[in-house]
Amino acid sequence: MNVRYDMVQCFVVRPAGESHEFLQMRRAAGDFMGGTWQTVYGTSNAGETAWQAALRELGEETGLWPTALYQLDTVNTFYLAGADTLWHVPMFCAMVDSAAPVALNPEHDDFRWMPRAQAMDAFMWPGERNGLVELCREILDDGKAKPYLRIQLPGRKM
Repeated sequence: MNVRYDMVQCFVVRPAGESHEFLQMRRAAGDFMGGTWQTVYGTSNAGETAWQAALRELGEETGLWPTALYQLDTVNTFYLAGADTLWHVPMFCAMVDSAAPVALNPEHDDFRWMPRAQAMDAFMWPGERNGLVELCREILDDGKAKPYLRIQLPGRKM
């Protein structure tokens, strides 16, 4: 069995009235897991930190740049039988402006914004739902850890 640590996951969240919405993108039909609704996933490049990879993947997959970036303490851990690989995936939350336009790359063929009230049912993987619990409690609901989870963003490079 292989063990890998070079994948990242990034939830994309925008304000929506008194609440928030979560971005989901549909994987293109010919791509891995085509037709499923996902958040931003990707792997780190050589010499890149996990949070830098999350920023890069966010830009590549959505064309968005965050107004704030947070790390989650929850690490998404899952096994892919086809590659006999156990993945440990750091999770992030990118807050974006409510009017920012989404520009998908060819990995995706559609996107949708899911209201917070429907997010738990919209994300299919248990690890994603575990991350959502922490994200909502600590970041969106201003939990005790919020100031310590925020990552200082560099200037926009896109």
